[in-house]
Amino acid sequence: MILQATVSIGWVNTVLAAAHRQGVSREALLAQAGLGMDALAAERWPIDDITRLWRAAAHCTQDAGFGLKAGAGVGPASFEVVSDLLESASSLRQALALVQQYQRLISDGGRFQTIAGADACWVVYHPHQGTLAFSPHQIEAVLAATVVFARRVTGSALQPQAVQFSQARIGPLAGYRELFRCPVAFEQAFSGVLLANDQLDAPLPQADPRLAQVHHRHARARLAALSVPPVPAPAQALRAWIAGQLQGQVPTRAQAARALGLSERTLARRMLAQGSSFTELLDAARREAALQALAQTRRPLADIGQALGYADPSVFNRAVRRWTGSAPSVWRQAQQRISAGSHPDKQSTARTRPRG
Repeated sequence: MILQATVSIGWVNTVLAAAHRQGVSREALLAQAGLGMDALAAERWPIDDITRLWRAAAHCTQDAGFGLKAGAGVGPASFEVVSDLLESASSLRQALALVQQYQRLISDGGRFQTIAGADACWVVYHPHQGTLAFSPHQIEAVLAATVVFARRVTGSALQPQAVQFSQARIGPLAGYRELFRCPVAFEQAFSGVLLANDQLDAPLPQADPRLAQVHHRHARARLAALSVPPVPAPAQALRAWIAGQLQGQVPTRAQAARALGLSERTLARRMLAQGSSFTELLDAARREAALQALAQTRRPLADIGQALGYADPSVFNRAVRRWTGSAPSVWRQAQQRISAGSHPDKQSTARTRPRG
C-alpha cells in the first residue's frame, strides 16, 4: 500500500510562526489556504495542504523572501525528535545521515542525498510534491533550514562553499547572500548546499553517544508508527471527494454521504465534531479551484465559474469578492503582476556548474 505523503505539525508551525512575525495571524493564513482551524489539531498534514499554506503565506505577506525567512527561523520544535538526534550526533556528517534516515518524521515531501567530493560534499534536496506543484518558497526554506540548523549543531558561523537552486530566483540577491554568506546560483541541475569535508567531519561539542541511543529508539518507534496507514479523517476524505466532483456541477450532501458510505445525518455529525460542515468544505474546494484557475490560466471568467457550478456569472463574481475582497478580473491582474515581479531578469542570475 502506498501511503499519502505527509508533513509534521512542527514544520507546519514553522510556516505559521514565520507568517505571524510578519503580522499574518493563523486564522487569516488558514482561511487564505482554504483550511479550517481544526487542521491544527492533526499531528501530520497531507503534503498538498502545506503547499496550500505556503502559497497562502506568499500571498498574505507579499514577501519574495518569505521562504528564506521561514527557513532561517527554524528551531528544535521544527524537527521534533529529529532535532534531538542531530544535537547528540558526533559530527555534522553523521547528523546529515540521520536526517536522511529519519526524514519522514519531518516530512516525506522530499529527500536528501549527499554527493561526495575530494574536498567537499553536496547536500542535495529532491522535492517530492503531491498533486499540487510546490511553491518555490518551500524549496528555499528547506535549504535555509539546512544551513541554519548546521550552524546550530556546530555552534559556529558555518559558511557553505556554495548554494544553488534548480528554480529561478524569486527575491533580491542580497537576501540570499546575507543568509548563506557564500556564492548562490539559480536554475541549476539540482538544489543543494556544498559543505567542506572538514566542516562535515569536525567533532560536535554536544555529542553524546548514550543520549543518541535513547533518541534513536524513540525515532525508530515513531518511524514504525508512520508505516501504519492512518484512517482518513472524514473532513479530509470529504474535501478530496468534493474536489474531484467539481466538473461543471455542484455535488450534493446526499451524494457525498453515499460516496463515503455514510448516512447524511452521520456525515453531518462527524463534520460538526471536526468543526466543519459540507457547505464549508464545498466553498473551500470551489475557492481553491477558482483562485488557481484565475492566477494560473487565461480561461474566461464565465468558463471558470461554469466549471465550478456557477451558472450565473454574477454569483461567481460575488463569491470571488467574498474570498478575496476584489472582483475576479482585478484579483487576476494583481496575481499576474505579483508573478511577473517574482521572476527577475534571468540575465542577473549567473549559471554555475556544481562543484565537488
